[in-house]
Amino acid sequence: MTALAVVLGAVTVVLLAVLAVLVVVLMRRQPTAPQAPSAPSAVPQGVEEAQRDAAEIRRRAEAGAVTVREQAEAAAAHARQARQEAEQEARAFKEDLRAVRVDLERREQRLAEREERLDSEQRRLDEREHGLVELADSVERSKSELAEVEEDRRRVLERAAGLTAEAAKAELVGSIENQAKREAALVVRDIEHEAREEGETRARTIVTLAIQRLASEQTAESVVSVLHLPSDDMKGRIIGREGRNIRAYESVTGVNLIIDDTPEAVLLSCFDPVRREVGRLTLEALVLDGRIHPHRIEEVYERSKSQVDQLCVRAGEDALVELGLTDMHPELITLLGQLRYRTSYGQNVLKHLVESAHLAGMMASELRMDPGLLRRCTVLHDIGKALTHEVEGSHAIIGAEIARRYGEHEDVVHAIEAHHNEVEVRTVEAVLTQAADAISGGRPGARRESLESYVKRLERLEEIAGSREGVEKVFAMQAGRELRVMVVPDAVDDIQAQVIARDVVKQIEEELTYPGQIRVTVVRESRATEIAR
Repeated sequence: MTALAVVLGAVTVVLLAVLAVLVVVLMRRQPTAPQAPSAPSAVPQGVEEAQRDAAEIRRRAEAGAVTVREQAEAAAAHARQARQEAEQEARAFKEDLRAVRVDLERREQRLAEREERLDSEQRRLDEREHGLVELADSVERSKSELAEVEEDRRRVLERAAGLTAEAAKAELVGSIENQAKREAALVVRDIEHEAREEGETRARTIVTLAIQRLASEQTAESVVSVLHLPSDDMKGRIIGREGRNIRAYESVTGVNLIIDDTPEAVLLSCFDPVRREVGRLTLEALVLDGRIHPHRIEEVYERSKSQVDQLCVRAGEDALVELGLTDMHPELITLLGQLRYRTSYGQNVLKHLVESAHLAGMMASELRMDPGLLRRCTVLHDIGKALTHEVEGSHAIIGAEIARRYGEHEDVVHAIEAHHNEVEVRTVEAVLTQAADAISGGRPGARRESLESYVKRLERLEEIAGSREGVEKVFAMQAGRELRVMVVPDAVDDIQAQVIARDVVKQIEEELTYPGQIRVTVVRESRATEIAR
C-alpha cells in the first residue's frame, strides 16, 4: 500500500508538470490585439514585454519541469524500491504460507495416523471387553457349580458327623478360643513374671543406691529435757517459798518440772515438744538472770515463746535451703519448722522429712523424673503432724488439706494424702514418697521401740486374726502395718470373709496401741488343679 501511494503521488506530479507546459505554450500562441495606427511605437514595446514575460514563464516552467522531473524520477525510484520490497515481502509471505501449509499437512497426517491407532486400540478394547464378559459369565457358572458342590459336601458331612454346620462352627470356634486364651494366659504370665523380676531388681538397685548415697545421723529423742544448773542451791530458788515459783512456772508453761537428787540438774517433762522447748528456754533464762518469781516467769515465758517461733521459722527455712526448694508459702514454712520439736518413735520429724526428701530426690533422678517435685512432695508429707493435736483427723488428710489451702500442686497434695494408703495411690510421685518415708523410718536406729514390745504386738496381731473360724494362716507383714489372713475357701464365703476382716479390725482397735494404721487383708483363694499324665 505504501508503494502504491508513492506511485500515485509521482503520477500526480507529472500530470501537474504537463499542465504547466501546456499553459506556457498556449500563452505563446495567443494572437495579439490590433493596435491603433496612431501609436506605432507602443506595439513593439508591448511585444518585448510579453516576450520577456514569456521567456520568464518558460524559464520558470523549465525549472519547474526539471524539478518535477527529478521528483518524478525520485518517486519512480522510490516506487521501484517499494515494489521490490513488496515483492520481497510477498515472496517471504508465500514462503511462510508454504511452510505453514507443509506443517498443516504434516499435522493432518499425524492426526490421521493417531486416529487410525485409536480406532485399532478401540477395536482391541472391544474385543477384550467381549472376552471379559464371556469370562465373567464362565466364572459365575463356575461359582454356581462350586456352591452346589459345597452344599452337597456339607449335607454329606452333616449326615456323617451328625452335626449341623452352625453347631460344628460353634464347636470349632470354642476350641480355638480356649486354645488362644490358654496361650495368651501363658504369654501374660511369662511377661508378668519377667516384668516383676526386672522391676524388683531395678527397684532394689534404686533403693540401694539412694540409701548408700545418704549419710544421716541416727537420732533418738524423748519427751524429757534436762537443764543443767550452776549449783544445787539454784533448786531451792526455783522451788521458791512454799513452792510458789515452781507452781507458777508449771501453770504458765504447761511443763512439769521434776527436781530430784540428780546433782546440778532438773528434768522438764511434757508430751508437747514445742511447749517443752519454750519451758526449757524460760527456765534457762531465769537461771542465768537469777531473779525467779511469778511475774518474772511470765515475762521470760512470753519472750521465750516468740524466740521459739523465730527458731521454728529459721528451722523451716534452713530445711528448704538444704533441699534447694523455693516458692513455698510462709505458713507452710512455719509449720515445717515446728516439726523440729516433734518426734515420732524417738525420731525427729523435721530431720525425718529432710532425710526422706533427699532419698526421694535421688530415686527420682535414677528414674529420670523431676527430683525437685519429689523433694517437695516428701518434705511436706508429714506437715499435718504439726496440727494433729489441734485438728481432728489423720495427719495425712490434714496435711493434704493444708497444702491444698496454701496453693501446692495437686501431685504434691495427692502424695501427702496417700503416703499411708488412706487414699488410693494414683501417681508415681506418691509411690516414691511412700518408699522414701519407709526407708527413712525403717533404717536401723532411726526409731526407737522395744524389741520385746514389738514382737509381742506382732504376735498378738496374729493371735487375734488366727482365733477366727475358717482362718488357715495369718501373716503380720511390713513391721506390723499389714495383716494378711488366709481363709479356707470351702469353709468361708466372700461375705464371711468381709465379716472376718471387719471383726479383726475392731478387735485390734480395742486391744492394741500402735502407730499409724494397720491394714487387714482377708484372702480367699480358689484353686483348680489337674495333673497331665
